[in-house]
Amino acid sequence: MPGLEDLYREIILDHYRSPRNRGELPSPPARRAEGFNPLCGDEVVVYVDVDDGTLKDIRISGQGCSISQSSASLMSGAVKGKSLPEVRDLIRTFKAMMSIHEAKLGDGDGDGDGDSEDPVALDPESLGELAALQGVVKFPVRIKCATLSWNTLSQGLDEAEAATTATTSD
Repeated sequence: MPGLEDLYREIILDHYRSPRNRGELPSPPARRAEGFNPLCGDEVVVYVDVDDGTLKDIRISGQGCSISQSSASLMSGAVKGKSLPEVRDLIRTFKAMMSIHEAKLGDGDGDGDGDSEDPVALDPESLGELAALQGVVKFPVRIKCATLSWNTLSQGLDEAEAATTATTSD
């Protein structure tokens, strides 16, 4: 479907050229997490402000290829203001989409085992603009570019939750 691929390409380029939620947050109260992909040199810094179980604010900085930087921009818009369980679910869903093998994308042969954990069961339309990155799975070397910011976000959330737990147990 060339029209859809063109649309996805435009979304990726738009987020690369005009990234959303770019910048830094004061640390503390925000948590700062850094991610680096040594294979291609992509760098991302994610600032998260978690308050009362909600990702109140997020900012992204860094440099890298169009896939890594547009993925960070798309991610920041998708998770901002959501509850932490919703953010964790979105991280899992996105990473599952990135783990679909090319052979299972659109060839319709499926294995028919009915396993609900099978990533093929994902509905890319439910991901909104994030679905623009689904074509990355056709290029396995680029999957790390697309998931870098998501892994860094997960790290930042882990650190924020650990700090909250440590503070409340004092």
